[in-house]
Amino acid sequence: MTLVRMKEILTHAEEHHYGVGAFSVANMEMVIGAIRAAEELRSPLILQIAEVRLKHSPLSIIGPMMVAAAKAAQIPVAVHFDHGLTEEKIREALEIGFTSIMYDGSHDELEKNIAETKKMTALARRYGATVEAELGQVGGSEDGSVDLEILLTSVEEAKCFVAETGIDALAIAIGNVHGMYKGDPCLRFDRLEEIDQAVEIPLVLHGGSGISEDDFRKSINLGIRKINVATATFHNVVNAVNTGRPFSDYFSYHERVIEAAAESVKRHMRMFQSVGRV
Repeated sequence: MTLVRMKEILTHAEEHHYGVGAFSVANMEMVIGAIRAAEELRSPLILQIAEVRLKHSPLSIIGPMMVAAAKAAQIPVAVHFDHGLTEEKIREALEIGFTSIMYDGSHDELEKNIAETKKMTALARRYGATVEAELGQVGGSEDGSVDLEILLTSVEEAKCFVAETGIDALAIAIGNVHGMYKGDPCLRFDRLEEIDQAVEIPLVLHGGSGISEDDFRKSINLGIRKINVATATFHNVVNAVNTGRPFSDYFSYHERVIEAAAESVKRHMRMFQSVGRV
């Protein structure tokens, strides 16, 4: 078991009808915690970082760490560049050894999204990498800086987009939002089912923090194979650090961050039904 392409992980999930967590990380402790959780539960894992997070975690530093950790893991790990916005950073991630990239052109008109996604797909193919793209608009933004309106993914546009771009996985908007939900999530399972019937590639659910276990499982039953989780893990780490007895030394703090990240990852892996799939 080692660093693998995300396509291999998602193909197995598709064949065996379960979901795989794609966990955003921001430091060494979160990388260690995610892999520790996956190895304990014998679950495949997707480690990821989004372009908007690079101001906090420079790609030149955290990227090689993620790749090295994946290569040393005892379970299959894909290293994914999430919400790639620029060719420069997508290319840098691929050069570092990321096995998957997402190009996010969801803010553009359909024709431009198709054209730019095709360009990024051709680039990724030269590295043998998996490609994810997004159609429609997931609510909020990856770093919480913008309160974007949800624009549901069109079934016909999804069918056209997949055929034109040749991507491996499609992130869709069905009422999901980045960050934490304001009120209870209201996912459009009817639209998810229609899209799953219209396309033949794995579907991706962004904005996994705050969705109920029942909704996760229903989404997986209707075709979701990759589920992004960021905010829930970040919050679990912060809560763990802020509660309990003060830390007496740095290394106690270090271990608690690892444990808190692992706790969140394990909780979601159990909900996604990926435990014991390795």
